[in-house]
Amino acid sequence: MKALFAACGLVIALAATPASAGILFYGGDFNPSSSNADGLSNEEDLTVSQAAVYTPFVVGGSGWNVTGLFTDNLMAIDALSADWEIRSGVSEGDGGTLLFSGTSTPTVTDTGLSGFGYEDYQVEVTGLSIFLSPGTYWMSVVPVCLDDGDSACLSPNRSFNANTDGTNAIGTPEPVDLSFFNSSYFGVNFGNATEQYSDLTEFSSGVLGDPASTPEPGSLALLGAGLLLLAGVRRRR
Repeated sequence: MKALFAACGLVIALAATPASAGILFYGGDFNPSSSNADGLSNEEDLTVSQAAVYTPFVVGGSGWNVTGLFTDNLMAIDALSADWEIRSGVSEGDGGTLLFSGTSTPTVTDTGLSGFGYEDYQVEVTGLSIFLSPGTYWMSVVPVCLDDGDSACLSPNRSFNANTDGTNAIGTPEPVDLSFFNSSYFGVNFGNATEQYSDLTEFSSGVLGDPASTPEPGSLALLGAGLLLLAGVRRRR
């Protein structure tokens, strides 16, 4: 009897085992050798009061459990904090629906790349617990440096979300030409980045987490068999 209950428990445990966390989407590395290498203002500092790049990504399968977001930025400011957002339904002149947002203390990592006199840094926010159902979304992670006592915040220090040619990209490619730029400082309300800046089609941004688990057909069959056995034992009792 105990062996039967243990076997049923094992079936249930195997059917519910989640995938390991990792990078679900990454637009790709900044390529300083590309003739189209560039960046777009992505910052909140003492030079530019607000500018954000929104990168699209596609969630597939049964959805994603998102634990973090990041952008790679050509920057010379200290990212003392980072504003982040996830939106849906973004279009030209329309920010769509703000689904999730916050301000976090980021992990900043030098990618080893550089361009235009700036080092390329990955600005990553983690500790998120967000479920996204299948569909298309837009994300942003904006480095923030507003401390007057930090010389790195002072003009002319800037931050630019690096673009990418897809080098080392991970996951389903984002919809081409659907990145957006929003900045009260520059007077742009969710403008299409490609239409305004022809060489900026995709950006070096990413999403961390794991796919939502869906039991495999074989696991579902085992689970059903295990539950039937359990029901039979209870009836016999």
